Amino acid sequence: MTFHSTARRRVAGALAALAAVATLGLAPAHAQDKFIVVASTTSTEQSGLFGHLLPQFKQASGIDVRVVALGTGQALDMARRGDADVVFVHDQVAEEKFVADGFGLQRRPVMYNDFVLIGPNSDPARTHGKDITAALGKLATSGAAFVSRGDKSGTHAAELRYWKTAGIDIAAARPAGYKECGCGMGPALNIAASSNAYVLADRGTWLSFRNRADLAVLVEGDKRLFNQYGVIVVNPARHAHVKKDLAQAFADWIVSPAGQTAIAGYKIGGEQLFFPNANQ
Repeated sequence: MTFHSTARRRVAGALAALAAVATLGLAPAHAQDKFIVVASTTSTEQSGLFGHLLPQFKQASGIDVRVVALGTGQALDMARRGDADVVFVHDQVAEEKFVADGFGLQRRPVMYNDFVLIGPNSDPARTHGKDITAALGKLATSGAAFVSRGDKSGTHAAELRYWKTAGIDIAAARPAGYKECGCGMGPALNIAASSNAYVLADRGTWLSFRNRADLAVLVEGDKRLFNQYGVIVVNPARHAHVKKDLAQAFADWIVSPAGQTAIAGYKIGGEQLFFPNANQ
């Protein structure tokens, strides 16, 4: 065998080996690509809902979901920057604007629960009842401690609407006991529990919250406390790297009979946290 033929065989063998390694390396890379980023709210994450839903979605689709839990405003901003494939949030006005501005393809209703006013069992401000604006008015005049999320979340946006309806301009003159934490729902509840303060919460996070101390639900049942969630696929025309097909699979599943049944099946202590309403 000549030197040249031996060399050629060695080169060919090396190239074949490199091709095999490259092929092996590509397989996990493609597998790792089958995931989406969902920008969502702290309430869906901290209530435990995603821990219940996502394994079922993964089993049905083979798609992994990486959740980034933020306030709704921050989640929508994240999607505007192209850092998420889907948003799953709860501020309908902001969601509709997100779509109208061309950042999302379509807003679809998914589920609802409600907001509740939480406070000390002794209820020093005497807020107990069904009227959220009357309760906030009493909080303002009493000077009782109130923890606001202050994070541009869906809960924070709702809270500001309720203060406004009560005739109180938080931006102009905050009540004496009003404090912003700039934090998620769970941490806000922890602060309220440790300081015996009032706080507006979504019922789902409250039901999953264990560090209640002396806190209790004081105001519930007001129609204005209705809390709707929606899902939106980020528009790939704005950000070409958005995984539209995988994102659409998630949005389609979450509003499908299987997804809606999974949502309805999530309970804590026998109590349902979220109520599917995709078809209403």
